[in-house]
Amino acid sequence: MTQGRLIAVVGPSGVGKDSVMTGLKGALPAAHLVRRVITRAAGLGGEDYDAVSLAEFEELAKIGAFAAHWTAHGLHYGIPVTVHDHLNNGTDCLVNFSRKALAEAARRFPRFVVLNITAKPDTLARRLAARGRETDAQIAKRLAQADKPLPKGIDVIHLPNDGPLAETIARATVLLQPVSI
Repeated sequence: MTQGRLIAVVGPSGVGKDSVMTGLKGALPAAHLVRRVITRAAGLGGEDYDAVSLAEFEELAKIGAFAAHWTAHGLHYGIPVTVHDHLNNGTDCLVNFSRKALAEAARRFPRFVVLNITAKPDTLARRLAARGRETDAQIAKRLAQADKPLPKGIDVIHLPNDGPLAETIARATVLLQPVSI
């Protein structure tokens, strides 16, 4: 059996990573959506995640509960180690990832690909304001970081997401199909 791919979905805040991932799950039902552990209050919308305190997160990291973890935007994010079970069973896994954690993840996961979602700055600003999770200053900071480069030497699929979500999902499905999910 071939090991599944870890498909790291990345892009700036507000680009629509969670919406695209949910749409891909509908289009590619064999894929597994990885639920992250985050030091964010519960119930803030967007993705489904497990909310934990900083102390809980640090304990989970200490005992090896994460296949990967990182900090970004003042929060801690972890990918549960159980992702390896899915990958070892041949299941492709979609996970919302941080661009700064990609190089390490590429070393850890044998079949690693990045789905880099992009959007124009005005699209990002509108989406960030609409979700209501950040202050104007936080939005400005996120927009300033929107064009961070990706590490060299990793397999990247680029996907613009400025138009209708259904069109973006259809393009993403085609782009991911050369190696079926």
